[in-house]
Amino acid sequence: MVKLAIFDYGAGNIFSLKNSLEKAGATIDVISDFNRPNEYSGLLLPGVGNFDPAIKSITKTSKTDFKEFVKDTTPVLGICLGMEMFFEKSEEGKEKGLNVIDGEVIVLPPTLKVPHMGWNDLEIKKTGKILEGVKNGSWVYFVHSYRVKPSSNDVITAESDYGIKVPAVVEQNNFIGTQFHPEKSGSVGKIMINNFLDVCKR
Repeated sequence: MVKLAIFDYGAGNIFSLKNSLEKAGATIDVISDFNRPNEYSGLLLPGVGNFDPAIKSITKTSKTDFKEFVKDTTPVLGICLGMEMFFEKSEEGKEKGLNVIDGEVIVLPPTLKVPHMGWNDLEIKKTGKILEGVKNGSWVYFVHSYRVKPSSNDVITAESDYGIKVPAVVEQNNFIGTQFHPEKSGSVGKIMINNFLDVCKR
């Protein structure tokens, strides 16, 4: 049995994510600080909320620092906003990001329909922990107004074309991020959730 934690920023419903993980066989705790010992095989940063309030809830409500809590051993899956927080800063807010991946988060161009909402296909660039068994061209569900801009394209394992190339999956060390919502992406999302659980079992 894999025991995972979902960090709740207090911003919205995380039921569908919790439900998807439990269906895949995980035991879930919903936490709102890092003040307890890390007894988890993995941590999820969900995709609901705004950058500054979410960052503050992670960095200012705990005696234990985020990086100290997860170290380089606990797999972390950041979904949408959760992925965006991995980076140094975001145009959505003024707070510093978690800075575990170099780069920034920028708003989608005004020439596009924002937010980008709906199904789009993945262009897989390289193999990755969460993409094992996912076919190139698979469709996943997006809801976002911002996109990540990593300092190095080496961290991007998949993109999606929305008039511009949007990094859809990033991976670096124990940090995995998806701009889309795996828990809302049907059978393809289930593969990714199971892949994350497999990473957490190692």
